[in-house]
Amino acid sequence: MKSQVRGGTRWKRFAVVMVPSVAATAAIGVGLAQGALAASFAVSGQEFKVTAGHLDGTGFAQYGGVDMGYANIKEGNEVVPRPVAISTFKNATITKMCQSVVTPDVPVFGKITLKLTAGQDPKKPVVAENLYLDVTDLDADAKFTNIDIGMAAKDTDNPGIGKGPVVKDKNINQNGFAQQAERAVLTGVKQKAWATTAGSFELSGLSMRLHRGDGPKVECY
Repeated sequence: MKSQVRGGTRWKRFAVVMVPSVAATAAIGVGLAQGALAASFAVSGQEFKVTAGHLDGTGFAQYGGVDMGYANIKEGNEVVPRPVAISTFKNATITKMCQSVVTPDVPVFGKITLKLTAGQDPKKPVVAENLYLDVTDLDADAKFTNIDIGMAAKDTDNPGIGKGPVVKDKNINQNGFAQQAERAVLTGVKQKAWATTAGSFELSGLSMRLHRGDGPKVECY
């Protein structure tokens, strides 16, 4: 899965998602958000859910951003800003990954849930390179190695200072709050996200199913 140059809103201030504390670093996620070359698209009006048993990532960085997304169809077709925490990894392996999204108001059927799973075998995890995740909600247990909190976003990829992938998005507040770590390990991940992109994304044991309805019985959680 590859991406182009990422879009977004013009940055002024961002104080919705990022919080300068170790607890805030847990707001990193799995499987979803900018790309190695960063993404140039408007996100849909639907968030999707993601879970993972275990995520082990190296070259981690996180900073605030804003996605441009379409409003719910009932609200009209205007494009609205979506504040997100952008989490990036140079390399990541993920086990027991699940992604689900609900499409409402499907004629005749009503709500339909698309559910995707991969990496169920711990010996064959999902593997990603230059992974970017645009996250709004996340719950997980997290462990960080050599973490730096409170640095400027523009320094998270500078040689000798930075530990994360290249920050290509010109709409990111380059002097805004960021944090980074050599390694981030998350277990029991539950998150909501607007988008995911990666330089490469290998999904072992990929399974996709459509389910009628929504809720924890058919979604990832």
